Amino acid sequence: MFTIDVVTLFPEVFAPFVGLSIVGRAVEAGIVDIRYHYLIDALQGSERADDTPYGGGAGMVMRIEPVARVLDAILAAAPPDERRVIAVPSPAGKRFEQADARRFAALDRLVLICGHYEGIDERLTALYPIEEFSLGDFVLTGGELPAIAFMDATVRLLEGAITRESAEAESFSEGLLDHPSYTRPPVFRGVSVPEVLLSGNHAKIAEWRREQSRARTAARRKDLLD
Repeated sequence: MFTIDVVTLFPEVFAPFVGLSIVGRAVEAGIVDIRYHYLIDALQGSERADDTPYGGGAGMVMRIEPVARVLDAILAAAPPDERRVIAVPSPAGKRFEQADARRFAALDRLVLICGHYEGIDERLTALYPIEEFSLGDFVLTGGELPAIAFMDATVRLLEGAITRESAEAESFSEGLLDHPSYTRPPVFRGVSVPEVLLSGNHAKIAEWRREQSRARTAARRKDLLD
């Protein structure tokens, strides 16, 4: 079974999404096991989860010690030969793409470490094989929302999470954006569904969808064609 470990200060953020999504159905079906690791539980004595940055400056930095304790416990309990990635959402990371989701889905375990405040003590990257990923060139309050996005993009590619046809016929599956989609009614406020989609001619429909996919990509994401 595919395992996702989420290291976070705010595990309650994940419950509404997981409970109402394809991810939740995958959990119920035994396709994926999601484990939440509450960083506060890893504190010892009067420790804090965060502290002021060395050198001064605004904000707080998540301390390395509680994060390391949780990671050490996860790795110690995991099979030594398993395929895994430890991913940290970060504005400094590479942009997360569909290829990353496909790579994650081929693993045995994905560990997501959610930073907060001004981020996590940089020594995390020196001590563990961390991969950093960004949703884009903007800053969020914490890593929980990107972690949910990474989780969703990965889990939906696991065998049995969605139909194979759906996974193979969507944006980025072939390096292009997906074609436009329509459903009932055939006419709404004077705007009609393209006739070809009502024709019943599946060969023509497939051809139209390929053309529309390429045209949409050229108009909106020419970089994908380049």
